[in-house]
Amino acid sequence: MKISPLATPFPQMPPIAGVRVAVARAHYKTWDRCDLTFAAFEPGTVVAGVTTKSKCPSPEVEWCRNALPLGQARALVVNAGNSNAFTGNRGRAAVEAIAARVAGALQCQPSDVFVASTGVIGVPLPIDKAEAGIDAVLQADAADWRQATDAIGTTDTFAKGASTTATIDGRTITLVGIIKGSGMIAPDMATMLGFLFTDAAIEPALLQQMMDRANARTFSCITVDGDTSTSDTVLAFATGKAGNAPLATIEDEGAEAFETALTDLCRQLAQLVVRDGEGATKFVAITVEGAESDRSAHRIAMSIANSPLVKTAIAGEDANWGRIVMAVGKAGEPAERDKLAISFGATQVARDGLAVEGYDEAPVAAHLKGQDIEIGVDLGLGEGRATVWTCDLTHGYISINADYRS
Repeated sequence: MKISPLATPFPQMPPIAGVRVAVARAHYKTWDRCDLTFAAFEPGTVVAGVTTKSKCPSPEVEWCRNALPLGQARALVVNAGNSNAFTGNRGRAAVEAIAARVAGALQCQPSDVFVASTGVIGVPLPIDKAEAGIDAVLQADAADWRQATDAIGTTDTFAKGASTTATIDGRTITLVGIIKGSGMIAPDMATMLGFLFTDAAIEPALLQQMMDRANARTFSCITVDGDTSTSDTVLAFATGKAGNAPLATIEDEGAEAFETALTDLCRQLAQLVVRDGEGATKFVAITVEGAESDRSAHRIAMSIANSPLVKTAIAGEDANWGRIVMAVGKAGEPAERDKLAISFGATQVARDGLAVEGYDEAPVAAHLKGQDIEIGVDLGLGEGRATVWTCDLTHGYISINADYRS
């Protein structure tokens, strides 16, 4: 598979105390690679997360939803190549079997085991392969973050990981994250499968509050193709091994610094998914300001980002700002034609509902030939503002998805 031209190198990422990662082959598909990822957490690890708002979620999503309120985690299992979605009782039985087998090995409750799967919809996850994969991964040597990331991918063309730090009580807190996602990306909560790990000591309720806010600013601000997956899941695990005074409320010293780091980590991961958008050649940041509210700005920005006409114009390096006007107008949010302004990069091309007379096309053309594109929209109505990230739409997207099951 050709690597995305927007790919970035996989970073050096430190281990997280209290986390052990391993990979194995469950042979869910005929590929010659590991496709089962396992993480074991020391007792006391807490968890928070967000899942898809799809009305057709996978059994794995339902399992995580039921377990998240308990706030405790001892293990994570990720299957690649089979999403196990839309598989009825057989799919639910597979998730229960995985959780039971891991719980037996770790002597914990099945609800302490989190399960996620990604791949083809409508094919039940084979329990025999899943259990054999679990048995193999329990005996496997420890893996590094790159190996774990490679094992969770499907149509991904490069491994996606990020890390950052925060300071609490004079102690350095480490956060790392891995994510997979390339297509079926228009999350209404998260994006495909993402897993965050930190050594911070934090109460699960506060971690959940922070995850909800971070998600709204990051994972829910990206789109590749306008399609929300049945399996979207992002989970954050905190082992408490850093030894800081446990964070319980946002007013606690160090809580703001930790949330800033968590949001930064989520933003890095979300943008990596866009950079691996199926067939993508351009990374596009769309900022809408001057809206009546932040929510309104977000909806307008997503209308632009999800427009096939806008995305194909970007692919063709065509500054067709009329398509942006179209996307603003169809969003269903307050907008006034004669107050609208549009920019490509640093160049304003439309203002007060008209083309800017005599604007210099040269810098616009040069900007659109690059890989990182910025589109700005000012509605001139209020203080609302939002930024979302997307990619262009090329024939490569069709080629990848036309034969996805084969």
